[in-house]
Amino acid sequence: MASASLTLLSPQFSISSKSPLKLRRISNANQAPPIQEILSLINVNSKRVVHRREIFIKGLAMLPVAVFGGAPIAEAREVEVGSYFSPSAADPSFVVFKASPKDTPALRAGNVQPYQFLIPPTWKQTRVANILSGNYCQPKCAEPWVEVKFEDEKQGKVQVVASPLIRLTNKPNASIEEIGDPEKVIASLGPFVTGNSYDPDELRETSVEKRGQQKYYKYVLETPFALTGAHNLAKATAKGSTVVLFVASASDKQWSTSQKTLRAMVDSFEV
Repeated sequence: MASASLTLLSPQFSISSKSPLKLRRISNANQAPPIQEILSLINVNSKRVVHRREIFIKGLAMLPVAVFGGAPIAEAREVEVGSYFSPSAADPSFVVFKASPKDTPALRAGNVQPYQFLIPPTWKQTRVANILSGNYCQPKCAEPWVEVKFEDEKQGKVQVVASPLIRLTNKPNASIEEIGDPEKVIASLGPFVTGNSYDPDELRETSVEKRGQQKYYKYVLETPFALTGAHNLAKATAKGSTVVLFVASASDKQWSTSQKTLRAMVDSFEV
């Protein structure tokens, strides 16, 4: 009986020692390399693949923040703001957040003037998605964007929304009064308070506040269908080329215990 020789892959091809992924033609099946040699080559190739994969993953981790938006993973930990913001001199039960150019793309571009507000020390700052942050459109954004966001599971959340002034008026450097009355302004910005839509029937209170030369419109809204929550407080002003809106939101459960805290935060907001 004729003897049969055992080969891997095909009796006509074997693995080249110079390139583990390429095949070289052989003239005789009996010339196929031994199994030990083939397994050794496969092992070397596997190690190369793993090594390249590790380099690729490490490279992703080191890419600039601007590619992905937000802080690097190492800096994205949710930490109570009381550990790094200074206590308020007026009310030690709060800390003070003072926005500076390092905080947002719009502040760095000069499209938003620095703003500040009080916040409970147990709250945490949350990451703003790149598509909402305005990072992709600075220095000329046509639509509103989210500046910063903070939240507390038991009390609610707050955010600062900025809108190009040109979206509300053609007058350069207009004041909030020159844009229109409180009802007109909230009609334009309402969807950015609720997260979806705005119904004038949801507006419960409006008021006007003046701090120095700066005027603010304040709002109380009951928004049962809002994505942000059933209760929303807002405060808006215009400065430079931007309208800035501060929003505090809560669910029914949160509102019952945190209403006073949220109102104090809104009252403290200033540009």
